[in-house]
Amino acid sequence: VQKHSVHTLVFRSLKRTHDMFVADNAKPIPLDEESHKVKMAVKLRTEYGSVLHMPTLKENLREKGGPNTGDPYGHKQYSGNQGQELEYLITGTHPYPPGPGVALTADTKVQRMPSESAAQSLAVALPASQSRMDANRTAAGVGDIYRHAGISERSQPPGMSVAMVEAGGNKNSALMAKKAPTMPKPQWHPPWKLYRVISGHLGWVRCIAVEPGNQWFVTGSADRTIKIWDLASGKLKLSLTGHISTVRGVIVSARSPYLFSCGEDKQVKCWDLEYNKVIRHYHGHLSAVYGLDLHPTIDVLVTCSRDSTARIWDVRTKASVHTLSGHTNAVATVKCQAAEPQIITGSHDTTIRLWDLVAGKTRVTLTNHKKSVRAVVLHPRHYTFASGSPDNIKQWKFPDGNFIQNLSGHNAIINTLAVNSDGVLVSGADNGTMHLWDWRTGYNFQRVHAAVQPGSLDSESGIFACVFDQSESRLLTAEADKTIKVYKEDDTATEETHPVSWKPEIIKRKRF
Repeated sequence: VQKHSVHTLVFRSLKRTHDMFVADNAKPIPLDEESHKVKMAVKLRTEYGSVLHMPTLKENLREKGGPNTGDPYGHKQYSGNQGQELEYLITGTHPYPPGPGVALTADTKVQRMPSESAAQSLAVALPASQSRMDANRTAAGVGDIYRHAGISERSQPPGMSVAMVEAGGNKNSALMAKKAPTMPKPQWHPPWKLYRVISGHLGWVRCIAVEPGNQWFVTGSADRTIKIWDLASGKLKLSLTGHISTVRGVIVSARSPYLFSCGEDKQVKCWDLEYNKVIRHYHGHLSAVYGLDLHPTIDVLVTCSRDSTARIWDVRTKASVHTLSGHTNAVATVKCQAAEPQIITGSHDTTIRLWDLVAGKTRVTLTNHKKSVRAVVLHPRHYTFASGSPDNIKQWKFPDGNFIQNLSGHNAIINTLAVNSDGVLVSGADNGTMHLWDWRTGYNFQRVHAAVQPGSLDSESGIFACVFDQSESRLLTAEADKTIKVYKEDDTATEETHPVSWKPEIIKRKRF
């Protein structure tokens, strides 16, 4: 067999592929005009026969050259209304004179598409005829009427439906407005105010966690240190060194005196807080480890990484129980809960995955986001969760990840989400802005943009992590100006002094 160079083989393969696909058999056959006209004429008669006798608007008649002109498909229009002026009648009291069926004068005749408000009271009255009575047994949709009148369906006023109204033996097609769904009034929450700024780190503060006893909290930074702070006074208690790159995740165990940390050095460490030393390493990730979480009821640690995987570790034996693979880009955040699905991950591949812990496989993949998902938070009381992305914050229902609603308006790269049991959702972004939302209604009741630490650039105002303390009376944020900021509710605020500037606006929620 003659041996060929790789170059020759590749080109032969390309040629074969080209020959295989050069004949496009899926190309549609050209449209036959005659058969298309016949088909459309039949369709018009069967679908819209009940409304073909209706008058068309004058502009369209003028454009098409008179009422006798056939439509593009060769279908002749009915001549029932030839020779008589079309009357446009109005029902309702606003904005025209009162009384049902008052004819418009020459001055006020409608010469264009009615406005949204006017369309609600506009009705086209027609002389009664036996054929019309028969035809009206089948009510036609507004879209059908508009299409026959030569107006595109998109230009039809929103929220309209045809109601058949009985009026003196005649049936008038009246355009009635459907009641649009409105947002329920949100619960009032007092505004949050900044009351302490804690300095001490020499780099961006990337992660933060509060210990279960609510006595202290821990932060990890780009200066490669982990610092433990007193929650009440804000004083530094301890610094832990050991990571050789940015610390990206910290969490304190409620079941043992352990602190877990991970970083961009691919390391996951377990610190014994009685000796302040590393007692375990969890080896396996092939790239930077971006986040971690502890399972609330079993001794399991879950980490997520830039290597597109999440890993489940046995805390005591250091063994890797499962490698959760399926994401196609860096996994930015991971959360655990006791109920199914027990693990939730968000990734830069724009998807959220709900995992089966036992099988180590994906239960559900949520693909609604259009941009990377960097933050996921579980509601402490409801069986729901939220995810944050530059396009939207979305709320979901467990166990299947059913979409609830969008929280729109925080137009920035959202790095972190936190929620308390009072229903206050906090989103922190790369540009230093923090929005506070009412969980139930998705109403944005406060926006905060705190000043950066003196000496820092204005551009260094990103919020990388935020967390409520155990009492949920304090909100701590980890920021790019190397500080930790502590917020609390304004005790002096009342609903009278800080009213909700809420309007029962029409909900415009996208499905995806």
